[in-house]
Amino acid sequence: MDFGLFAIFFAACCAAAATGAMFDPGEWYENLEKPSWTPPKWLFPVAWTILYIAMAVAAARIAVLEGSGYALAFFALQIALNTLWTPVFFGLHRMGAGMVIILCLWAAVAATMVAFFQLDLIAGLLFVPYLVWVTVASALNYSVMRLNR
Repeated sequence: MDFGLFAIFFAACCAAAATGAMFDPGEWYENLEKPSWTPPKWLFPVAWTILYIAMAVAAARIAVLEGSGYALAFFALQIALNTLWTPVFFGLHRMGAGMVIILCLWAAVAATMVAFFQLDLIAGLLFVPYLVWVTVASALNYSVMRLNR
């Protein structure tokens, strides 16, 4: 693996992660009604740290391969949508808009995963937990939105 490429992709992931630090869920989110299956608060930073490292490793593996243009374009799309969701949901308190963004994110993550699988088995596998996490996050976004009309 090219560690320079890993560092660049990890920096992109860190930019996305920075929105989580800038737009803390805070009191607004704490006061919302949430489903009983909501993951514990401590799990979010742990999960995202692992996912961002896995995403950067996967992208670094793909970037050196011939024919990786679409795979990397999907990666760029998903990291942009990932970055956008937090300020829309937690910053603007726009649960409906957050739902639209997270559904687009889910599709972009799925497309990235499929494109990565076509080029490198390990890179594709590294995206599976991310798609699972975004699936849970989508269901959580939907549930919170429905419970707090």
